Amino acid sequence: MTLPSLSDLVPVPLRDVWADEAAFFTPWLAKSENLKRLGDALGLELELEDEEVAVGPFSADILCKDTADGSWVVIENQIEKTDHRHLGQILTYAAGLGAKTLVWVAAKFTDEHRAALDWLNEHTNEEISFFALEIEVWRIGNSSPAPKFNIVSKPNDWAKTVKMQASASSENRITEHKQLQFEFWTEFKKYVEDHSKIKLQKPRYQHWTISTIGRSGFHLSAITSAWNTITGSFGIPEVRVELTLNSRSAKDQFSALEASKDEIQSKITLPLTWHKTEANSCKIFVRRDGNFTDGTKWKELFEWLLKYLEEFNAVFRPIIQNI
Repeated sequence: MTLPSLSDLVPVPLRDVWADEAAFFTPWLAKSENLKRLGDALGLELELEDEEVAVGPFSADILCKDTADGSWVVIENQIEKTDHRHLGQILTYAAGLGAKTLVWVAAKFTDEHRAALDWLNEHTNEEISFFALEIEVWRIGNSSPAPKFNIVSKPNDWAKTVKMQASASSENRITEHKQLQFEFWTEFKKYVEDHSKIKLQKPRYQHWTISTIGRSGFHLSAITSAWNTITGSFGIPEVRVELTLNSRSAKDQFSALEASKDEIQSKITLPLTWHKTEANSCKIFVRRDGNFTDGTKWKELFEWLLKYLEEFNAVFRPIIQNI
C-alpha cells in the first residue's frame, strides 16, 4: 500500500500579501469573490455598495447590503491587532449609517475587544448583530496564498430569540397561532441545515421565512397561508415558495423576467403564477394545499418547501444577476 504524501500548511504574514491596509487590503476585501468568502463565513450574502463611505469626518471601509432584507452591513478591517480607535469607529458608523450588521475584520482580536463585542451582542436587540473575524493566510508548499476567516465573536441567535420571545410575551403579542408559526419555522430551519446549502433567516412569529438569492431587492420566501390562491378564499390552507421583487425597479425587473417566461417555466416542475401589483412589489410563485397546523404533515411540507426553494434558487439566481 502506498501512503499519501502530504505537505505542511505554512502561515503567511499578512503584510507579505497586503503591504498597506487602505491601498491593498480594503480593495481586495471589497471584490465580489472575497465578499463571498466573508459572507460564507458569516452566513450572509453581501452586495457591495461602496468603499470609504463618509460618516461625518470619518469614512467606513466598506458598506454592503445584506441581500436578505436590503439592510446595511458595515465592514471595518485591519491587518493588525485590534485597537480602541477601530472599536469606536465601527460604533460611529453603525449610528451614522443605521446599519444592522457590523463586521470587524482584523489580524488578531484582544480579549478586551472580543468581550466588548460579546457584550454588545448580548445587550442589543435581535435586529443588531456584531461580528468579529480574524483573517489568516496560508500556503501549502509553493501554492498561492489562501485566506481564511475565523469568527471569534458573533450574535448568540438562541439568546436573541429568547429575548425576542420574552419581549413579545410581555406585550401580549404572541397568539397560539403565532407561536406555532415560530415553532414550524424553527424546525424547518433545522431541516434545511441538515439537508441543503440553502440559508434561511432566523425564525420569527410570522407566516413566512426568507432565503437570500444573491441580489438586494430580490429574495425567496417559504410561506404558510390560510388564504388559498386557487379557491380565492379561506378554508383550505396552502404553502408557497415565492421569488419576491421589492425594489423601486421591481416592475421593470418583473417585465424583464417575463420576457423569458417560457424558458423559466420549462425548468420549474410546477406551474408558475406571475403576480404583478400596482405597488413596487411583484412575485412569482408555486403552491400546493397544505395545513401547517397539522404537526403530522410537517415533514411532508418541509420536503416540498425545500424542493422548490432549491429549484427557484438554481433557476432564478443566475438570471437576476443580469437584469
